[in-house]
Amino acid sequence: MEAIRTSVHREIQQVNDLIIDQLQSRVPLVENIGHYIVDAGGKRLRPLLVLLCGAALGNASERHIKFAAVIEFIHTATLLHDDVVDISSLRRGRATANAEFGNAPSVLVGDFLYTRAFQLLVQLADMDILRNMADTTNTIAEGEVLQLTRAGDPSTSEVQYLEIITNKTAILFAAACYGAAALGGQDEECRLRQHAFGLNLGIAFQMIDDVLDYEGDPATMGKNIGDDLTEGKPTLPLIYTLQHGSADEQTLIRDAITNKTADRIADVVAAVTRCGALDYTRSQAKHYHDLALEQLQYLPDSDHRSAMMKITALSINRDH
Repeated sequence: MEAIRTSVHREIQQVNDLIIDQLQSRVPLVENIGHYIVDAGGKRLRPLLVLLCGAALGNASERHIKFAAVIEFIHTATLLHDDVVDISSLRRGRATANAEFGNAPSVLVGDFLYTRAFQLLVQLADMDILRNMADTTNTIAEGEVLQLTRAGDPSTSEVQYLEIITNKTAILFAAACYGAAALGGQDEECRLRQHAFGLNLGIAFQMIDDVLDYEGDPATMGKNIGDDLTEGKPTLPLIYTLQHGSADEQTLIRDAITNKTADRIADVVAAVTRCGALDYTRSQAKHYHDLALEQLQYLPDSDHRSAMMKITALSINRDH
């Protein structure tokens, strides 16, 4: 990631500075929680995409920097809300904000970050981008609710799973890239190509996250193995095992999803590995990786385009 950031190093620092500045509030708890989750780090992948897409299409302007902060605020708000809904206690190697400060403050500060993002969007004074971000945020909320309704449901299909991760995760990747193209004055065809790039990248990224939930290293990932299982999330490795595993493995997975338990996580890991569910999920992630790469061929050759290609490769070749 450090090598990928090199071509927009100055702009990334400007985004970070703007984020810190925009966390200011008359209410100390807002700043405390905001800084707590922002200071935890993370890949900053979504704002990085804004800057790289903008630079690849011409330049990463001050408006791109502001939009990158918008994207990161919206992403951070979803994390705060997700951790409350999922009753999560660990993220990025330390206690989640809800575990540290409580559920109610985490939800309310998440709301603060959402509204701060739209205050920044208004400053951009671009109705197309504002409309797209309003639609995107609404879609993310729908994706969260859809995931909630599917929790504990072993009958969830692969199509339904794909709808969840597209709405919940990939759509913000797509909005980041679409907005970057729009801010650069690109036509609708170019904007839609960047949207398609981000969407497919986001799907691939989430699929690998779902693989790592069963074969990743907790110390590297900063979260516990099997967290999705304790939340009853029927992710693709589990869906595939329910379709292709032995009768005993299907019963194991069905019971684990229904009861939202990771008590037999070692057996679950063995099952998703033995029946090829992790390999299948990786192959599907590679498919969306390839679709994302196709959209980059329309960009002029540059260091920024190369960095976007590296991010695409990283989406499916990573350990956290």
